[in-house]
Amino acid sequence: MLNILFVDDDPVFLKRMQAETALSNPGWTTSIASDGIEALTKLGEETFDVLISDMKMSGMDGVELLRNTKVRHPDVVRIILTGYEETAMVMKSLGTAHQYLAKPSDVKTIQSTIRKTCALRDMLKRDSLREMVSTLNTVPSLPTLYSELMDEVNSADPSIKHIGQIVEKDIGMTVKILQIVNSAFFGLQRHVSNATDAVMYLGIDTITSLTLSLGIFAQFDKKIIDIRMVEEFRAHSESVGAMAKLLASTEKPETAGDAFTAGLVHDIGELVLAYNMPEEYSRSRAFAKEQEISLLDAELELFGATHAEIGAYLLSLWGIPWTVVEAVAYHHKPSEYLTPSFSALTAVHMADVFHNSRDPRAQTPRLQNCDVPYLAKLGLLEKVPEWHEEFVHFFVDEEEPVAA
Repeated sequence: MLNILFVDDDPVFLKRMQAETALSNPGWTTSIASDGIEALTKLGEETFDVLISDMKMSGMDGVELLRNTKVRHPDVVRIILTGYEETAMVMKSLGTAHQYLAKPSDVKTIQSTIRKTCALRDMLKRDSLREMVSTLNTVPSLPTLYSELMDEVNSADPSIKHIGQIVEKDIGMTVKILQIVNSAFFGLQRHVSNATDAVMYLGIDTITSLTLSLGIFAQFDKKIIDIRMVEEFRAHSESVGAMAKLLASTEKPETAGDAFTAGLVHDIGELVLAYNMPEEYSRSRAFAKEQEISLLDAELELFGATHAEIGAYLLSLWGIPWTVVEAVAYHHKPSEYLTPSFSALTAVHMADVFHNSRDPRAQTPRLQNCDVPYLAKLGLLEKVPEWHEEFVHFFVDEEEPVAA
């Protein structure tokens, strides 16, 4: 059950949204407000799950409303409705809105966005965890990649191709760019899951503005997190992404782009925990070792959710394509989200299993942590030796150590 607050100074729009939402979603409750002040009053009196506000309103505009909501009610999902002529205001709101919808938007589009955004909300049972994820503006980047991007953007003749290559190497930059380019504001008729394509679409002027004026990217603070750990983490993620893309290219080429991105960001929840809850994150790893249990079980015990669920919830909040979100959410246990055939989820699961195996050069594939029932249901179990051989060749070519 969801409680939704619609805010707009158009009474006709509000009545239509309330009536049609109630008719098609009997489990949802809705309230309306005609301006930002009224909305904040209602938010203070009642618990809401989702706030959907118009951008342009008299008095307090949508950006200011969302900014206040983020501070006072951090776990509320914040969605803004905006027209294509409001580019400056959209850019201004990047740190406050989770998602953007074009105005006018039909009711079905708005409701679909609400469903997808809130689909994984219940996975995070602790309010404090939802609040932490909901207030994130960005996932920081490695200082080396951040500096490389700044140097390129500030150069006399910046290369959009080179910028795309830098962004595609970094988890934080990738998800932020995908959040922006997949927003309804840009009006794309297809989802974009490849960071290089996203950068090319946005263009050099927009990228420069986002990077220099609005500061949408940030770098990890060395005082909070061990940069060597982040570098190892990124190397593992990049290899899983590349291997997932290789498997997908062989089995189902149209899923290769989603598979690469999902592989790159599959453990983004770990980065979120390690940087924003460093003491608790360290405790979870120590607890897993002491109790001789998996890290997933330790996370469930201490956080009430796994890093996969935390990462997927962040991606769903930011409107990242659902094929990527589902692959991140279920990459450890894909049988919990059974897809009808090979998908990006399959590719990421197997790439991660192979990459985390202790002996990737073994002639016989190790199926430790492999979801065998899932592969059997899809009729793909006999493919594992072939995929493992691909991984062995990939690993030798890459000459990278396998992450522990």
